[in-house]
Amino acid sequence: MGMTFAEKVLAKASGNESVVPGQVVTVRPDHLLTHDNTAPIIKKVENELLKYGVCDPELPIIVLDHVSPAANEKAAAQHKSVREFVKSQGIRHFYDVGMGICHQLVMEEGLAGPGKLIVGSDSHSCTYGAIGAFSTGIDRTEAACLLLTGETWLRVPHSIKITLSGRLRPPVAAKDLMLAIIRELGADGANYCSVEFHGGIDALTMDDRIAMCNMAVEMGAKNAAFPVDEIAVEYMNVNRATGEPLWADADAKYVAEYSFDLDSLVPLVAIPHRVDNVRPAAELGDITIHQAFLGTCTNGRLSDLHEAARILKGRSISPDCRLLTVPASKKVLDEALADGTIAALSAAGSLILPSGCGPCMGAHQGVLAPGEACISTANRNFRGRMGCVEADIYLASPATVAASAIHGRITDPREEYRA
Repeated sequence: MGMTFAEKVLAKASGNESVVPGQVVTVRPDHLLTHDNTAPIIKKVENELLKYGVCDPELPIIVLDHVSPAANEKAAAQHKSVREFVKSQGIRHFYDVGMGICHQLVMEEGLAGPGKLIVGSDSHSCTYGAIGAFSTGIDRTEAACLLLTGETWLRVPHSIKITLSGRLRPPVAAKDLMLAIIRELGADGANYCSVEFHGGIDALTMDDRIAMCNMAVEMGAKNAAFPVDEIAVEYMNVNRATGEPLWADADAKYVAEYSFDLDSLVPLVAIPHRVDNVRPAAELGDITIHQAFLGTCTNGRLSDLHEAARILKGRSISPDCRLLTVPASKKVLDEALADGTIAALSAAGSLILPSGCGPCMGAHQGVLAPGEACISTANRNFRGRMGCVEADIYLASPATVAASAIHGRITDPREEYRA
């Protein structure tokens, strides 16, 4: 019997010839990602770290991005302790405030690669499947043990096969495709499963694949992955990524299979307070929004800013709506400054915030007020996610967010799109 992608990667990482779903294996990940939560993680094993130190200074990737720069004394103290830890342990892969969101940096810096196993103390660590890595989130206690031992355990997941066909018709985006997939499978439809994307993947850019793998956890997936093709290899060459491509055998066994036709998709919106509560933007009626948010590890890349600027250039946002733009990294910010994208967004009325997570998790920089509504390119619309349990969060593509900012109400971007 052939093996799935997840089975192949976990067999290799555990030193087995083959593994089966449900089997528990001990693995040595290529990298462990942590971010601002590094401070509480190292606190869990403080005495052991003083005695033994980190098992391998090349293992951790640490990014200060969630409250960046620090918004209060508590965050500042945590950042300080992380910086001291990094220096004391000689950790090389450290990115201080303003460098960007952890998942964007792992991809940009070439730390993720085909066939690699990467775990992270962040649920959206599944992002790196875009380049053929098996990547997933773990909890803080597991991360603390990994710092000391370099080992952890994983249960081999069952796998789901999703076959794609057709091509996206702009301004329909990969975000719309992923919302359609989550609507079909449900928020728990892929619980602890490995999701593989097959079929016409050449219709999707690397940015598209990153956005899709990033949101796989929103349907409960353990991880999600694309095969390595010419588009991925080109991305690897630009970002100096390395690895050994692995992919599913033709006779691999799946617990479920789905098909999606990209040609038939329309702009979609996930409405409060579930990510699988998805409706066509054109059918939502007159929904007032007070804040529009362009950014996050899902949709803060240069192509996302370009898509928003295409709609906003020469226009102005509604006087009753504020637009927040957060480039996913300093590199994205610099490139958007150089090609005029930031100028176009600013001229339209957008506030440009430092590269990082921004208001996504409601810690700072754009917390909502009771009764307000925000349309966001982020990946979650749970009640209270952006800092207020009495506010509404709608999820959409960069084009839909930009079009909605112009009118101060949720708008189908096809009304404003200029090819």
